[in-house]
Amino acid sequence: MPIFEYACRECGAEFDALIQGSATVACPSCESAELEKKLSSFAVAGRAASEREPMGPCGTCGDPRGAGACAIDN
Repeated sequence: MPIFEYACRECGAEFDALIQGSATVACPSCESAELEKKLSSFAVAGRAASEREPMGPCGTCGDPRGAGACAIDN
């Protein structure tokens, strides 16, 4: 279920919406369906690369290089 950012063309309100399936979106302020989908970014919280623990073996194939590593060789 993606979260999209919108700007209402009627009242100018900006908001986020969690979209489920083919649900339609309406402005929470004026209930208009005249919306503009905005380019949104995402944030990832976590430790710096130098502080991360080394990756364990792939749970599917056991490759010691980590998850998805076996796909690199194919």
